[in-house]
Amino acid sequence: MKVNGFAHPAPSDPRRLLSDHLRHDLGLTGTHVGCEHGVCGCCTVLLDGAPVRSCLMLAVQAEGHDVTTIEGLAPGGSQLHPVQQAFHECHGLQCGFCTPGFVMSVVGLLAQHPHPTEEQVDEGIAGNLCRCTGYASIRRAVTRAAVLLAPLTPDPSPLGGEGANPADRSSSGGEGAGTSP
Repeated sequence: MKVNGFAHPAPSDPRRLLSDHLRHDLGLTGTHVGCEHGVCGCCTVLLDGAPVRSCLMLAVQAEGHDVTTIEGLAPGGSQLHPVQQAFHECHGLQCGFCTPGFVMSVVGLLAQHPHPTEEQVDEGIAGNLCRCTGYASIRRAVTRAAVLLAPLTPDPSPLGGEGANPADRSSSGGEGAGTSP
């Protein structure tokens, strides 16, 4: 399996969870283990770019795949990844235990939805639990991360910007038609 861009052998025990393999065998302790039932999201990593719960997956299931952990977002302590920067700027953490899982979920969310709606943000972070922040700061961090990543991500609308899609306009074609005050 490839972890953060480097090839690693599979664990000798085929029953080893991916979370345990990352933490104990590879020393990547940024992947936290909370509930060990896939409910809290603390163990979230990216598997081929998609968020997965590493506590619900055997390490051997990751063979032939790319795994990215929180350590892989800013290798060597380099500049923070834009999602990490947004969490820092928006105070999207308090104790920090859930933060790596949230960050990895948000990286996956923004890869799929570079300009997410509020509903997509809520859905994207729904699988992660935080007992400290009350989620408002985390939502702000997601929105800020989308802005920080925007220069790296093309706008999906044909004319660029909100409301540029002709399908969003009503059939009357008048200025401001189809928009609410």
